[in-house]
Parts: sequence; C-alpha cells; structure tokens
Amino acid sequence: EDRFGTRLLNRTTRRISLTEAGERVLEHGRRAVAEFEAAEAEVGAHRDTPSGLLRVSAGVSFGQSELAPRLAEFLARCPALSIDLVLNDRRVDLVEEGYDVALRIVLEDSSMMARRIASVRSFTVAAPAYLERRGRPEVPGDLAAHDCLGYSYLSGGGLWHFEGPSGQIRHRFTPRLMSNNGTALAAAAEQGLGVVQMPSFIIGEAVREGRLQEILADYRKPDAGLFAVYPAGRPLAAKVRAFIDFAVEIFGEGREDAQC
Repeated sequence: EDRFGTRLLNRTTRRISLTEAGERVLEHGRRAVAEFEAAEAEVGAHRDTPSGLLRVSAGVSFGQSELAPRLAEFLARCPALSIDLVLNDRRVDLVEEGYDVALRIVLEDSSMMARRIASVRSFTVAAPAYLERRGRPEVPGDLAAHDCLGYSYLSGGGLWHFEGPSGQIRHRFTPRLMSNNGTALAAAAEQGLGVVQMPSFIIGEAVREGRLQEILADYRKPDAGLFAVYPAGRPLAAKVRAFIDFAVEIFGEGREDAQC
C-alpha cells in the first residue's frame, strides 16, 4: 500500500477484503505469475532438449576433414538445434568470443572445463621423391641434415618431441617452411619440400596412397588428445551436452578407429 500510495485492503475487526485498487493489483499479479511460470516451463524445456543456436569452434583441418562431414547426422538427431561452426587454427577465447564449446587438440587454458574424447596420433613423414633425393633419417638426430616444415601455432614452429628406445628426445630446428595450417604443410611435404610431423587425420590418406611415407617409426611423437572444451562455472546446457556426447560417439576411444 505504501508503494502504490493507496489502500488495497478493507480491514475490519472480523474480516479483510480487497478494495477496487486491490482487485486490479491482484489481477496484474496473477498475470505476472502466469507469465513467470510459462517462462520457467520454456527454459526448462530448453534445458532438457537440445535447441537454439550452438556455437562451435574447431581447428581448420580437423573441422573440414572430420567434423563437418558428420554434422548432418547430429542435426538430424536434434531438429530444434542450429549450429554456427567457426574453423580457426588460432586459440580462441570461448567466453570473450561467445562460443559454447570447442574441439581442441592442445589444452592451454586451465580455467576451462575439458572432456577427453580420443587419442590423436602423429607421424613424421616425407615424400618418396624427397627421401630418394636426401636420404632416409634413421634417428631424430639425422633430421639436422634435412629440411623440416614447422607448424607455427605449436612450440614456435621449430620443436618436435619423440619417444623412442632411449626415451624422450627433442629436436629443435629452423623451419624451411612454417605455416599456421597443417593441411598446407602436408601439401608442401607431398611436393617434396621437406619432412613434416602431422596428425593422422591430416596425412593419413596421403600415407595410405603412398604420396607420403612414414619415417622414424621407432621414434614417434607422444599421442595427444582430442578434447571438448567449454566454459566453467555454468550449468551444462542440453545442446552442449548433446554435442559432446555425439563427439564421444563418433571420435571416442571405444571405436576401433578411435585414434584420430
């Protein structure tokens, strides 16, 4: 009554009743409660059913070759959902740039929540013509006499890690060619420009078809991981949970070809 500046209730010693102003306030209040309950039901439905817009970040090569071809199946399962897929090899800020989830090979931000989905195996390869011209390295130290191609978003583009019979080995080099895109580096290696170390999802087909050959098979890069990364400190929306579950199903460790 103080807020409205008028009396809302008629009071006697025996009963209380609404004034005309009180009746109007009650009617507005009932409508407000009904609107709130409707909003609560709608939000609850969105919480339990994947719907709305899902913004996904992924690397260019992985996104093109592995993720994008499978999104039609995911969207068929979630008819109320739409996706904004942004492919970029640089590290993105999920919160600042408004992403719901990212698929990443390298974890750099401990403030994010992450779920490991699969192992990612890398190989050191070169074109047959390059190996015929320059010789085949037998141990990582032999790479000092070879042209190496570097990925600029990883260790400055000039550092490779190996695990072999004698333990862990690091090879530092000055790249003959450096790029921020793995597919571009694999293409350069196919043209005989040098040795490259790349995940199997980038160079697997070229190796199977003989355009690239694995070298240093006894000295492999330690397996990395494919992670689903999402902001911490908030409830996991149904659309994000559905996408992560789908990624686990498609790429996860339980499949026979789980290693990307």
